[in-house]
Amino acid sequence: MSQLSIKVNIAGRTYPLTIERSEEEMIRKAADNINESIKNLKENYAVKDMQDLLAMTALQLSTKSNTISKEVEDDKVSDELIALNEELSDFLEK
Repeated sequence: MSQLSIKVNIAGRTYPLTIERSEEEMIRKAADNINESIKNLKENYAVKDMQDLLAMTALQLSTKSNTISKEVEDDKVSDELIALNEELSDFLEK
């Protein structure tokens, strides 16, 4: 894989990164999501301090990530239970 040097802007600050080329779109979208969250928080709440906005954004994104992880985990458990149920049904039919 080839490395790529990029700069992303998060909360008005520029961060230089060295990444794999295949990660560029994902990283740029992540930075855009952070900036969008900060913008929404600024517009909807009386919060002006950037550190508070970044902390609130981190909390929101982490909560969303945990929710998605839990849903994926629940789906896996559900699939395993369905497979186990099918095996039990097959066994009991014999």
